[in-house]
Amino acid sequence: MEMETEVSGEKEKKQIVVLLIGPPGSGKSTFCDSVMKSPHRPWSRICQDIINNGKAGSKSQCLKMAIESLKEGKSVFIDRCNLDKEQRSEFVKLGGPQVEVHAVVLELPAQVCISRSVKRSGHEGNLQGGRAAAVVNKMLRSKELPKVNEGFSRILFCYNDADVENAVKTYSMLGPPTRIMNFFKKVSAVPASSSNEATNDATTPKANEKTEIVRVSPSKKLGSVVPTLAFPSISTADFQFDIDKASDIIILSLVKAKASRKNIDSGRFFTFVGDITKLHSQGGLHCNVLANAANWRLKPGGGGVNAAIFKAAGPDLEAATRARANTLLPGKAVVVPLPSTCPLHNAEGITHVIHVLGPNMNPNRPNYLNNDYTKGCKILREAYTSLFEGFLSTVQDQSKLPKRINQATMSDSGAEDSERNKKYKGLQDKARTNNLESGSVDDAGDSGKKMSKGWSSWALALHIIAMHPEKHENVVLESSDNIVVINDQYPKARKHVLVLARQESVDGLEDVGSANIQLLEEMHDVGMKWIKRFQDEDASLIFRLGYHSVPSMRQLHLHVISQDFESDHLKNKKHWNSFTTSFFRDSVDVLEEVKSQGKANVESEAVLKGELRCNRCRSVHPNIPKLKSHIRTCPSQFPHHLLQNSRLLARPESSN
Repeated sequence: MEMETEVSGEKEKKQIVVLLIGPPGSGKSTFCDSVMKSPHRPWSRICQDIINNGKAGSKSQCLKMAIESLKEGKSVFIDRCNLDKEQRSEFVKLGGPQVEVHAVVLELPAQVCISRSVKRSGHEGNLQGGRAAAVVNKMLRSKELPKVNEGFSRILFCYNDADVENAVKTYSMLGPPTRIMNFFKKVSAVPASSSNEATNDATTPKANEKTEIVRVSPSKKLGSVVPTLAFPSISTADFQFDIDKASDIIILSLVKAKASRKNIDSGRFFTFVGDITKLHSQGGLHCNVLANAANWRLKPGGGGVNAAIFKAAGPDLEAATRARANTLLPGKAVVVPLPSTCPLHNAEGITHVIHVLGPNMNPNRPNYLNNDYTKGCKILREAYTSLFEGFLSTVQDQSKLPKRINQATMSDSGAEDSERNKKYKGLQDKARTNNLESGSVDDAGDSGKKMSKGWSSWALALHIIAMHPEKHENVVLESSDNIVVINDQYPKARKHVLVLARQESVDGLEDVGSANIQLLEEMHDVGMKWIKRFQDEDASLIFRLGYHSVPSMRQLHLHVISQDFESDHLKNKKHWNSFTTSFFRDSVDVLEEVKSQGKANVESEAVLKGELRCNRCRSVHPNIPKLKSHIRTCPSQFPHHLLQNSRLLARPESSN
């Protein structure tokens, strides 16, 4: 029996090879027997325990029988344990243009499988009784869960008997085109948990259900990363929207048919059945954007995908969402970037969550449509349009990254020397050409004095850019006669740029005097302009403008840095203390000191060895990970001295 779908007016007939994956006692044979009772499609069950005239046979015999069954027009169940990638690989190769390969993973508790194996009698493979427990335990130790990149077009995980029952129903109903929609419905459901957002709707979806995947190949290659969006069905369960009335909008087989008619590669769309919050760890999928079927309050709650995503992301997602929006209207979406400290970012590689709200046919929810499906389908189309436009915005943002990050933008942390020696090789060569080797030669500046310190060749990179910004257009964000603005190569916060002075012989604060007041004022004004630009994009950001007392890279430069300190590059005590102790000199203080006493005060590098203290409450922490965990939720205000004299820069409406 072939699986049929309508593509461009022609019938495309597809058979299915289903690999049952699970240890003895997980219910593989029972699963096959249950599905094969259905009259909708002829199946061939291939069991290695009985393939040799009722006795155990070989893998090659199973492959041969599978090929023969496919030739006869049957779909195939591979009833073996299939617990590792190598065991599955030859069967996966049976897939092709006319054959889909699926995996059904019977991930039941080990004790359940052992109990069943020990108690059963008359087993086809004679694995029963006392020795069964040892065999099951041994197999489970070497278990390797399947991943889409092995070649599967769908993977379905079953964690309990209810999941297995739903999966049996799903495969039992596969048949003619009128049945296809049932295949794409969710495969598991649980009652909604009690919360402000929950209802008594028993069809609230779990995270472990069907997820659509869309990959976009941008015109410019973004390293090895292909932007990928994963999204569940919107408004088909918790909001009680009839799936049949919206089938041409949300059923992936029909969407792919539309894509085919418009010459869009339908291979960019595929379905994964499993936990949407574990696409990488369980499915081997590298998705960087997740869509969340959100509630209108944009809060955790309920028993579905929304609750699962908020739980997996931790408090970071809730905080990041609040910074973007408080509520959401049907048909709309909001893109929320995840901080690098977020568990979902670290474990699964998710950089953005897009909250999207579809139409509502649940009278217990806001914006109830009273069964007006004409209006409902319009809103549903708007919801998916908003979702995909949001995804496109993340792709476009990422396409800009090579200019500002992957190229040679600079940093002043002093901790990534070996990386810089590679990244800045071209700049080092220019330094040598211009006789700017580390501190042992005469400076080419007007003063003719020696360099104030011995600079490593990588530490000259800022100087080279400041002197010749026209040669580094891929790095420079802004330039004038007196300043150059660039991104920090190793940013220590969400927003971190450097304002470089273009004057010779002004390597750091120690070189600043009364003659440089106008330069310092211009650098401060430019920094303020960039803060306004960043806060126009995100009003929650709070900034400081300042200089390091003793810079690790040559050329006077002002740090414009947000105070969230969300960065993978903030790794050690020196990084933290260089921005949160007296070593960091606020721009307003430097200006006052130079105007009043002709020079700026500088702090000893000894303070960099001090304790790791929170930049708000000043509590002490043993290491950077614990400090980062604390500062994400610290409720304290900033210290009093920072709240004075415009040292801390927040929007008037933002609380600090």
